[in-house]
Amino acid sequence: MPKDYYAQHQNQFEEFIDSALKEDIGSGDHSSLSCIDPESKSLAVLHCKQEGILAGLDLAAQIFNRFDPQLEFTPLSVDGSKIESGAHVFKIEGRTQSILATERLVLNTLQRMSGIASLTHRLTQKIAHTSCNLLDTRKTTPNFRYAEKWAVHIGGGINHRMGLFDALMIKDNHVDFCGGMLPTLQKTETYMKGLDSPLEVVVECRTIEEIEQTLPFSFVSRILLDNHTVPELIQALTIIQGEKPTEASGNITEENLVSVAETGVDFISMGTLTYDAKSIDMSLKAV
Repeated sequence: MPKDYYAQHQNQFEEFIDSALKEDIGSGDHSSLSCIDPESKSLAVLHCKQEGILAGLDLAAQIFNRFDPQLEFTPLSVDGSKIESGAHVFKIEGRTQSILATERLVLNTLQRMSGIASLTHRLTQKIAHTSCNLLDTRKTTPNFRYAEKWAVHIGGGINHRMGLFDALMIKDNHVDFCGGMLPTLQKTETYMKGLDSPLEVVVECRTIEEIEQTLPFSFVSRILLDNHTVPELIQALTIIQGEKPTEASGNITEENLVSVAETGVDFISMGTLTYDAKSIDMSLKAV
């Protein structure tokens, strides 16, 4: 993914920010409207209450700016940095009503993204001695996928396809619905020839026979070995012999991650990066 993640996906992030603000504020922030002077200006600081890897700071700045361009955002750290409990992450200054209206969305975003980045960082460090790379999946929160995948990227992981539109993944159900691996790949090959630009194609293989049927198809970018035990992975890699990159997935936990990576697979995909990450505790306090 590009260094400037927000710019690459700006339309999607702007849609997310607008939708999320509308969901939270609705017809108006009655709590603030009831007691805060419209001309009041304040300063607030974001406090981190536990250690982790910071993610979402750049998105937080965009949220504040999109709601009220007059707010002054001052970062005190950078995305991807390690933050300690008690650290100050940013300062925000301007209309008090604007700070209060955006507070919860900014906190939710930063806490969630930092939790994902922290988990991703921890797991990537566990397999840093291997050549294996850690991938995310489509097991993400609806309408928050771009932010969650950004957090994986910040934490040191690699983004898998963003959705169904930017890569093909031929899974077991595709094969079964289509009547077997060979007819599935033959139809996929025909489909690929009709595309204006090539797409990555990942094919899930459950058996040695399916691996052998897949290897001759040059358009296949990677072989996915789903729910394989370590001995089964080693056997499959012996058959593949480096002809195509390989990916292990399914039932991979923090406990068995290293043993899977040490088999020699090129990638490990883990849905747990996004659906099982625990948010980092943070709070925004008036100064």
